[in-house]
Amino acid sequence: MKAKVLLSLVLLCGCLAAPQARAGDAAPAAPATPPACELPSYLLSSESQLPKVAEAIKSGKPLEILVIGSRSTTIPASEDASYPARMQAILRDKLPPQETVHVSVEIQSKKTAEEAAATFVKLMEAKRPTLVIWQTGTVDAIRAIDPDDFRGAVTEGVSALQNAGADVVLMNLQYSPRTETMISVPPYLDNMKVVAQEHDVPLFDRFAIMRQWNDQGQFDLFSPSRGPELAKQVHDCLGRALAQFVIDAAHLGPAQQQN
Repeated sequence: MKAKVLLSLVLLCGCLAAPQARAGDAAPAAPATPPACELPSYLLSSESQLPKVAEAIKSGKPLEILVIGSRSTTIPASEDASYPARMQAILRDKLPPQETVHVSVEIQSKKTAEEAAATFVKLMEAKRPTLVIWQTGTVDAIRAIDPDDFRGAVTEGVSALQNAGADVVLMNLQYSPRTETMISVPPYLDNMKVVAQEHDVPLFDRFAIMRQWNDQGQFDLFSPSRGPELAKQVHDCLGRALAQFVIDAAHLGPAQQQN
């Protein structure tokens, strides 16, 4: 019962819960980066690279991106405003016009890392993406899954994705000040960093990014009056940050970017 209450709070407080959806092809265009989305460069840097993404773009092949996540991946009745759709729009804006970019979403609602990883072999056979962005950790933290078991499950999942021929980006938990004292998050954040380092994959630190926005007053993630407009703003900023993170990790030169 406690786990169900906590899960509901995390999804509600993040303003990011929604029914299953896919990032559509009609995502809105990408204007200049709003001031609220600004981040220090260290939060968007990674020593790990995305060679398959770089090769696809350099050779003019379609860039297929699969986001594996939870209900916080989308927004109710606002599919085009979700962070996968915004990432798709930003990438299309920044990459050469002839580059085909498509982002799809696979919802793994209420699944632990172990439960999600068990689906990866069949999922990869069906989707065959260039890049997989795996958002995980929240359910494991709420259920208090043993951190060592969590690390083992993430390791197995990353290995399955890499063995299927995809680049991988790990994305950790969303930050919520209203639930920070209710669940122990650090062990899961730390173990995701360890797996990312061991497998040489980039880690998109969503937790630190959202905490930065909250602490600096760019977004009030504690206020109980948050609504869909705040969710759209946060998703827009996450999509922008993630698009830039992918571009930087692929080490794309000026020839592979429009600006």
